[in-house]
Amino acid sequence: MSIAVVAAVGVVAMLAGTLAVAWAMFLSSHDLSVVTKVVAMAAAVSLGSALILGRWVGARSRELALAARSFGEEGDFAAPAVPATAELAELSRELAATSTRLAESRQRERALETSRRELVAWISHDLRTPLAGLRAMSEALEDGVATDPDRYLKQIRTEVERLNDMVGDLFELSRIHAGALALSPSRMSLYDLVGDALAGADPLARAQGVRLVGHRVEPVPVEVDGKEMSRVLGNLLVNAIRRTPPDGTVAVAAERGPEGVVVSVTDGCGGIPEEDLPRVFDTGWRGSHARTPPAGAGLGLAIVRGIVEAHQGRATVHNIPGGCCFEVVLPTAAS
Repeated sequence: MSIAVVAAVGVVAMLAGTLAVAWAMFLSSHDLSVVTKVVAMAAAVSLGSALILGRWVGARSRELALAARSFGEEGDFAAPAVPATAELAELSRELAATSTRLAESRQRERALETSRRELVAWISHDLRTPLAGLRAMSEALEDGVATDPDRYLKQIRTEVERLNDMVGDLFELSRIHAGALALSPSRMSLYDLVGDALAGADPLARAQGVRLVGHRVEPVPVEVDGKEMSRVLGNLLVNAIRRTPPDGTVAVAAERGPEGVVVSVTDGCGGIPEEDLPRVFDTGWRGSHARTPPAGAGLGLAIVRGIVEAHQGRATVHNIPGGCCFEVVLPTAAS
């Protein structure tokens, strides 16, 4: 309707202007009649063409509007199959691209919601078990029926430390998700970071009968938050040690790569199913029961990814013969 009105206004204005000029030029009656007839025929043809084109464009616009309503109904946009103007075709392509982005966003939201549900389930389970044990041991001590009070007290301390670590992981993860992780980067050698992480993980490796190897570690300078990056390396090492069988090997390497500094931790876990690889760094993911450790709630690797991405880096994982390899890529420190 708007297109028809615009066309009609233009044609009428042209007709009125032409007739006014013809009258002002003092043409003869015959010439004035000819000019009037020609202008009237041109106006009629123009109006007819404008109305037909306007109806066609209007129909295409309504079809595009109906297709756009699928955003709120089915969540997907299907462009009309009939031809349209260049402008409507461009708008249709933009709507299709927006629909694709929205579909990807909904998929990420569903995956995040699934991870949250799994996290709540795992946290509930992991909290219930030590709390039940603490309650039983405290009641035994209170009633005086504990045969070895010192052992009970030691076990209570262990469970409390486990709960404290879990709460600390939850707090760290909440800061990462809220974007409130404040970094204090400084220039340091990656060799020192890896050395400290290996020293910290050595007691656990000895207890598990796992060999720690760190032969290919270059003294590459990096600009990182030492405390947070130590947590990244510690989480990766603990994860690798717990999933490597006795007499296995956990190897750490750090060297320059084409995209930055690459720190890798390889283990002997036997590999991760291909369908699970994209979810390894998701919050609450712990894989199959065979790979689930007796402690933790699937937060360690999620924290690793959050800290690494806060450093403008990335964390990845891939399978290798007999195990898997976690890689952290960090930007090289400016010279």
